[in-house]
Amino acid sequence: MPIYIYEVVLPDGTGGEQFETLQRMSEPVLTVHPESGEPVRRVIGVPNAPKTWTDSQAKTMTSDRNLDRMGFTKYVRSGNGKYEKKFGKGPDAIKKPPSE
Repeated sequence: MPIYIYEVVLPDGTGGEQFETLQRMSEPVLTVHPESGEPVRRVIGVPNAPKTWTDSQAKTMTSDRNLDRMGFTKYVRSGNGKYEKKFGKGPDAIKKPPSE
């Protein structure tokens, strides 16, 4: 859900206090302040789009191939507190110590 910026419309038509609200895109635009009942208008601002990191990039960076290339070791749970090595250096299997 996007965060929208609204401002209070003062009696002379200028903008007053600004506030943010989280709304669904399908919800109607607010016309009154949710707490004070004063008239408000939505302010158009700069979009906040990620420019350097996205979910797609995160999946690529943490892919098995990339982690192996960077020298990490990955263990996959095999059951009952046991983990088997999928790639990398280290023992072929590890076991979770019993809890006290």
